[in-house]
Amino acid sequence: MPKYDYDMGVLGGGSAGLTVAAGTAQLGAKTILIDKAPALGGDCLHYGCVPSKTLIRTAQVYHRMKNARRYGLPETDLKPVDYRDVARRIQEVIAVIQKHDSAERFCKLGARVEFGEPRFVDEHAVRINGKTVSARYWAVCTGSSPALPPIRGLAEVPHVTNREIFSLDELPRRLIVVGGGPIGIEMAQAFSRLGSRVVVLQRRGQILAREDKDMADAVMAVLRSEGVEFHLNARVEEVRDLGAERELLFTLKGEKEPRSVRGDTLLVATGRVPNVQGLGLEEIGVSVSEKGVEVDDRLRSAQKHIYAAGDALGRHFFTHAAGYEGGIVVTNAVFRLPRKADYTLLPWCTFTEPELASVGMNEARAGAAGVRYSVWTSEFAGNDRSQTEGETTGRIKMLLDADEKPLGVQILGPRAGDLLGEWVGVLNGGVKLTKLAGAVHPYPTLGEINKKVAGDLLASKIFSDTVRKGLKLFFSLRGRACNGAAASRDV
Repeated sequence: MPKYDYDMGVLGGGSAGLTVAAGTAQLGAKTILIDKAPALGGDCLHYGCVPSKTLIRTAQVYHRMKNARRYGLPETDLKPVDYRDVARRIQEVIAVIQKHDSAERFCKLGARVEFGEPRFVDEHAVRINGKTVSARYWAVCTGSSPALPPIRGLAEVPHVTNREIFSLDELPRRLIVVGGGPIGIEMAQAFSRLGSRVVVLQRRGQILAREDKDMADAVMAVLRSEGVEFHLNARVEEVRDLGAERELLFTLKGEKEPRSVRGDTLLVATGRVPNVQGLGLEEIGVSVSEKGVEVDDRLRSAQKHIYAAGDALGRHFFTHAAGYEGGIVVTNAVFRLPRKADYTLLPWCTFTEPELASVGMNEARAGAAGVRYSVWTSEFAGNDRSQTEGETTGRIKMLLDADEKPLGVQILGPRAGDLLGEWVGVLNGGVKLTKLAGAVHPYPTLGEINKKVAGDLLASKIFSDTVRKGLKLFFSLRGRACNGAAASRDV
């Protein structure tokens, strides 16, 4: 008789948990997936990636319609946005994707799904819905929740986070966003485009603090041109409820007198906190903190048969990072192979317009690590497809080490997240830049900018004075036919 009810137990039905459950079940491990929410999919599906990108697309379309003249089209007399229609479309998209993340689908894969709030009663068992369930291995994939800053009055004043912003009854007239990270900035642009007046308060000296300042500032410049108001180095001192409005008192760096801003809707987007409390982990010897579950490079906790992945780790709050970590758990728990997590080439993208995508080192991280590097850039204004689409703001920035090998790439521009995919393959596969520069890309496409920035490096060598002198010596080449003066009509 088996010692445990299941081979693998998974807590959490978000990206990490679904990856672990699907992988272990399909490999033949008897798997149970437990989620405290009434439906699988986690924050990404219901309150994060899916609804936010749906909203962003809706705002992009409305923005295009308002700016039809830019494309040679007649001006349109648009009606104001009814946010209930926007929210309805968001839920329709979620419902379609929900089918892929349904309990029925995971049952077909071989995993049992239970809904409820589990708590460990010993190192191998949890208590859920009045019964005890044991497993040989466990994976804690319980996700994260919005982090609320210690601002005076915030707890008593009505506000929203990413959990409520996609289901509002009406479009905010004036939206105040506290936080200049990806969520706050994406929502600031989207709601501004839909017709809200938006103010962003950011405690740091730049938005998107993980990015190089020049790239982040370029994003901010676009949002400012669209009407978003920014206050950087802003410390929010107090929040007040004025009935129909909320008032925020804040001070700027170097100033003593507080300033005030009012709005009918307050969005708090100041980061995430791992959901690791209330699981009984501490009682069974698993170390946890406000930063998440403490694990080794193989994502094992102090109890080696208990793993953690996704936002519960508190490392990288990205859906694709959670999926990657879930795969590491499957490899270690089922195949018993010592696979370690490596985030060196973890990519990410902020889905503003233009998008800002990154993989590997940027200048800030290279500088902090003391790495010598050179920078190569190419502007989207020089890309023919960008010109045809009227989307010319942005650049690609490639960092090379002392041996001229890629350290990282940042792309600010149209569909940057998609364009980054080529660099993810190049960096992970150790592809030489000569291969990328020599590859044929279809014309006209945005992807040509990847080829161009690699080609610019090679061009600096191929078309150098040294090469020209050598060719002249060996092949009797005669040099320039035009020295920059007006072209002659004589032949």
